[in-house]
Amino acid sequence: HGGWPLTVVMTPNKDPFFAGTYFPKESRHGRIGMLDLLPRLSELWRERRSEALNSAGQIATALWQSAHGEARSATDEAPDAATDELGRAALDEAFQQLSRVFDPLQGGFGRAPKFPTPHNLRFLLRYWRRTGETKALEMVERTLRAMRQGGVYDQVGFGFHRYSTDARWMLPHFEKMLYDQALLVMAYVETFLATRQRGYAEVAEEVIEYVRRDLRDAGGAFHSAEDADSEGREGQFYVWTDEELAEVLDAEDARFVRSVFNFDRRGNFAEEATGQRTGENVLHAGRSWSDAAGSLGVSEAEIRERWSQIRERLLAAREGRIRPQKDDKVLADWNGLMIAALAQAAAALERPEYLSAAVEAWEFVRSEMIDPEGRLLHRYRDGEAAIPAFADDYAFLTWGLLELYEASLDPEHLREALRLNGELLERFWDGERGGLYQTAAGSAELPIRSREIYDGAVPSANSVAMLNLLRLGRLTADVELENRALAIEAAFAERVRQIPSAHTQLLAAVDFRLGPSREVVIVGKPGGSDTEALLGVLRGRFEPSTVVLFRPAGEDGGEVTRLAPFTKGMGEIGGEASAYVCRDYACERPVTAQADLKAMLAIATGGRSVNDE
Repeated sequence: HGGWPLTVVMTPNKDPFFAGTYFPKESRHGRIGMLDLLPRLSELWRERRSEALNSAGQIATALWQSAHGEARSATDEAPDAATDELGRAALDEAFQQLSRVFDPLQGGFGRAPKFPTPHNLRFLLRYWRRTGETKALEMVERTLRAMRQGGVYDQVGFGFHRYSTDARWMLPHFEKMLYDQALLVMAYVETFLATRQRGYAEVAEEVIEYVRRDLRDAGGAFHSAEDADSEGREGQFYVWTDEELAEVLDAEDARFVRSVFNFDRRGNFAEEATGQRTGENVLHAGRSWSDAAGSLGVSEAEIRERWSQIRERLLAAREGRIRPQKDDKVLADWNGLMIAALAQAAAALERPEYLSAAVEAWEFVRSEMIDPEGRLLHRYRDGEAAIPAFADDYAFLTWGLLELYEASLDPEHLREALRLNGELLERFWDGERGGLYQTAAGSAELPIRSREIYDGAVPSANSVAMLNLLRLGRLTADVELENRALAIEAAFAERVRQIPSAHTQLLAAVDFRLGPSREVVIVGKPGGSDTEALLGVLRGRFEPSTVVLFRPAGEDGGEVTRLAPFTKGMGEIGGEASAYVCRDYACERPVTAQADLKAMLAIATGGRSVNDE
C-alpha cells in the first residue's frame, strides 16, 4: 500500500527492504508502533541480514518491472494513432465510472472515507459542457454543496479539512492541506462560471481568506499544511462543547448555532475507537442557508448576517486555544497550484488582491527557490532552499504561470511559463517511451526513475504537463509543444483506458485536444475601457478550451508578438479594442462589440452553457 506519510527503511546502499505508511509512536488497535517496530528492524539487520538484502533485491526488481512493464519491445510494431490517442469513448467511460460510484444523497464518490478529489469535478464540468449531460453538472453541484455544508469544511475559520471519515461529510480528518485548498478553489470558481450561482464564488473567497490568513509565509509564498492534532487530540482545536458555546455566546445566539449546525449536548459524533459520545460537536449545517432560513421563519439575508457576526466571535474565541502545529515548508509544486487558483479566482471574481497575492508567491519562488545554476528547488524552510525539483514542481508552477498570464496579461509570465516548461522537457523527458520521469536526469540515485500518470490526491505531473503543453502550443502556435502533449497521451493511453476515472486530469487535457478549442487575441490599449470590456466577456465565462492573448495596440505589439508571432498582423479596428477569435490559428473577422464576441464564442462550443442563455 502507498500513502502519506511513507516510511521506508533502506540498506546503506539505499536499497529499500521494508516500507509502510503511518506508524504511531506506540502500538495500538492492532497497528505496530515505532517503538516496537524499530527494535525488530534492528534485530533483523543484525541477525538476519541476508533476508533483508533478499527482500531489497525483490523490491528493486518489482519496482523496475512496474516502471517498465508498459514499455514496448524494440521489435514491436509502432501502434497506429487510434491506439495512441484517447477519444470521446474514454471521456464517456470515465463519466460512466464516476456515475456508478456517485452518492446521490450525500454527494461525492464511493463510501466512507470520502475525499474531495477536485480534478474529478473539474473533469465532469468539461464533460457537461461538451455533451450537455445534466447529470455530470448535478454530480458536481451536489458534491460541492454537501462539502461546504458539512463538517469537512471549517465553518468558523474556513478552509477544507483533508477528508471525511463518514459518508455524510460530517466528521473530518482535521488536517488541512494547501493543495486541497488550491484545487477546490479552482473547482468552485469554475462551477461559479458555469452556473453563475454566487454561492460557489463565496466558498472560493472564503477558502482564499483562510489560506492568506493562516498559511501565508511572511515572504508571500504559502506553507504546506496544518496538523489535525492539538493538545494531543485530533480535532481539539475545532470542536465545541455546549458549555464552550455558552461561554462565548448569549443564550439566543447559542440556540441559533445549535439549531443551524446540528449541535447536541451529548456531542454530535462518536469516537471511532470507543463508539462513545464525548460531548463535543463538529459544526455542520447539512442544508442550505435558504432551507435553514425557512425552518427559522426568517429571510436568507437575515440568517447570513446573523451567522457572520456570531462566526467572528467564535473565531476570536477559538484563536485563544492552542493551535495545531503548522507544516511551514514552502513547496514549489503546491505553491504552483495555489498561484493558479489565486490567478483564476482573480480573473473570474474581479478580485485584484488575489492577483497580487499570486504574483507575490511566484516572486518568492523565483527569488528564494532557484539554485546558483538556475535550477528550481523543491522546498524552502527557515532560509534554506533544498532538494532538486521534481516534475510536479515544474509542471504545477507552469500551470500557475499560465493562469497568471491570462489573469494579468503580463507577457513576462508567459515567457517564464515557456522557460520552466522548456526545462521540464529538457531534464525529465523520456526520449524512448515519451512522457515525463518524476526525477531529473542526473539527480540523486534512486532504484528507478518512475513515470506517474495516476491522478490521486493531486494530479500527476504528466497530466498537468499535457494540458500545459496544449495551452502553450496554442498560445504561441508552436506545433512541437502540441506534439509533446500527444506523446504524453500516447505513452499512457493503454493504462488510462483500463480505468479512465483514475486519470481525470489527463482526460481534461484530452477534452481540450478533442476541441473545439480556440485562441482569442484581444488587441487594444492596456487598461482601456474598451479593452477591459472585451476581456470581461472572456473572464465571465466557463471557457476551458479557450486560450487568451493580449496584444497591445501599436505597430510593434511588444513582447507578445515575439512569443506569439502569429499576432503580428493584428490591430485595432477603427481605433477600438478588437477581438480576434481563431481556431487552429485561422481567425474570424475581428469584432469590437461585446455582443459580437459573445455570439462568436457561443458558436460550436460543443455543449450547452449557462453563459449563453
